[in-house]
Amino acid sequence: MSSTLTRPAVSGAVREAVAPQRRTRIFALPEARWATTALVLFLVALPLYLSGAPAWSWGPLFAAVYVTGGWEPGWAGLQALKDKTLDVDLLMVVAALGAAAIGQVLDGALLIVIFATSGALEAIATARTADSVRGLLDLAPTTATRLMDDGGEETVPTEELHVGDTILVRPGERVGADGRVLDGAGEVDQATITGEPLPVAKEAGDEVFAGTLNGTGALRVKVERDPSDSVIARIVAMVEEASETKAPTQLFIEKVEQRYSLGMVAATVTLFVLPLVFGADLQSTLLRAMTFMIVASPCAVVLATMPPLLSAIANAGRHGVLVKSAVVMERLGQVNAVALDKTGTLTEGTPRVTDIRPLTGSGLVEQELLRLGAAAEHPSEHPLARAIVEAARTRDLDIPVVEDFTSAPGTGVTATVAGRKVAVGSPARLLSGSSNPAIAVAAGLEEQGRTAVLVTADGTPVGVLGIADRLREEAAATTAALGRLTGVAPVLVTGDNPRAAARLADEVGITDVRAGLLPQDKVAAVKQLERAGRKVLMIGDGVNDAPALAAAHTGIAMGRAGSDLALETADAVVVRDELATIPTVIALSRRARRLVVQNLVIAAAFITGLVIWDLVGDLPLPLGVAGHEGSTVIVGLNGLRLLADGAWRRARAEMNR
Repeated sequence: MSSTLTRPAVSGAVREAVAPQRRTRIFALPEARWATTALVLFLVALPLYLSGAPAWSWGPLFAAVYVTGGWEPGWAGLQALKDKTLDVDLLMVVAALGAAAIGQVLDGALLIVIFATSGALEAIATARTADSVRGLLDLAPTTATRLMDDGGEETVPTEELHVGDTILVRPGERVGADGRVLDGAGEVDQATITGEPLPVAKEAGDEVFAGTLNGTGALRVKVERDPSDSVIARIVAMVEEASETKAPTQLFIEKVEQRYSLGMVAATVTLFVLPLVFGADLQSTLLRAMTFMIVASPCAVVLATMPPLLSAIANAGRHGVLVKSAVVMERLGQVNAVALDKTGTLTEGTPRVTDIRPLTGSGLVEQELLRLGAAAEHPSEHPLARAIVEAARTRDLDIPVVEDFTSAPGTGVTATVAGRKVAVGSPARLLSGSSNPAIAVAAGLEEQGRTAVLVTADGTPVGVLGIADRLREEAAATTAALGRLTGVAPVLVTGDNPRAAARLADEVGITDVRAGLLPQDKVAAVKQLERAGRKVLMIGDGVNDAPALAAAHTGIAMGRAGSDLALETADAVVVRDELATIPTVIALSRRARRLVVQNLVIAAAFITGLVIWDLVGDLPLPLGVAGHEGSTVIVGLNGLRLLADGAWRRARAEMNR
């Protein structure tokens, strides 16, 4: 082992290293630059106006305020009008110009400044949402140390790494790509990816993620994913794609907005013309009508929906759940029933050797039996063969080279190992019609839900291996949490045999078990639940789960070992196969939906209160502008609360109640 693997622990300064932040500068946003310019001009003109200075001193300054603060929303509104769409931004500019037309130059300029400042704050908030996602890219280093075949090292850009490369990660460095530790040991801070508060011990065989920080000890890591397909890159790509979608609530609001805006303009015209018919004063009537148009504008209503949902998508993405659209994030909070696949979902989907049973009289101990089986299976690509070979490697057994290897699908393999003809395969096929004691051993293992594999040497059975798929550690807790969230226990839908399915269901606390299902049967099970009035969340990973994922109200795929078809069909993907994140993201979706309702109530309360004040009393234009724009900012910031990591922690606590 190279001496680089025995370097001393790094200092506290290294342990405290943090990822660089990709943060948009405020003045990089044109909205912020124009709003600041308008505000500065307004503050220069205001004392001149109030002190009674000549109009030529403050007039051009106020005119510049109107131009700098109003040209961008005004132009955008005219473009929308060309497409036969009435933009509320244009109405704000018209109101300001109307105020100036009747001599209320100060009030109109104040409206422009407040409106421009509000727009800048919204742009900054939106940029911060995007920063929180794109900032993940900064977690991954730009370079990595690649180890050469001749033992040398070279520093290469991380985008030039390929699957199969070996990289060296020294203490204090960030991991350059998703991969698996070949040798070395260290403590890796994964908080930025998994949310774990403490560093996690890593040694040979453990998985590491791009962008995580190696604290102590050097690691040799084999790259298992292309950098463009790393956890971080997938999160960024899918969250940005999701950000382009709109939820049904938002689409409904935008549809109503047009009719509302037209009605508001008609009401404004009526409020202006009707009093004039009865002899009202022109200036006061126009001012009241302009104030009404401002306070009745639905800006806050339009902004009520998307910030909470997009913030929830970004937060879920940071914790390894890729929600593909705002539509999906909204629908997740509606589910009230869950159907779960077994293999690869509740279980890890990777067979493991659980039992090693040498037969009496074989003369073999467990290690020797496993060594024989692994040697014969080593050239095979079958999943059970890989499990046997992996078990031997885990125990540091020497696997001898074999000769005369042959494989018979459905039966097993044969090979010559150290001069002995070894066969490994199905007991029923290798011992057809035999009354050998191995049959009883195999039957006992199968009764326990294992897959039995017989090993023979020179035609004589010498032992039986038991292989099973291991239950995920968090499976029982997750199914219980899903039951609490939906009010009904999850359903297990699997193609496995009823005995194995019932045994696993008993371990995780599921009582409704539907086993031996073909893909179309899983679809039928989902539709049966939906006919009973349920909105079903289907969770699976394989090709056989894809039809059910598509048929369900919402589908979630396990991302690490999931089939391409399942990943494409599903509405959301659990990147790191952490089952516990599923109930958390459901709880987060429900929090987002509650924030949407809160925002709509806040917006409606402000609009209603200000409109009544303007119609019944005497609402000053500056106060109306402040109330209207203030409600818009409050609604936007309220939605962005879900960006914080604390929102994820609260959602996780909520699912455990």
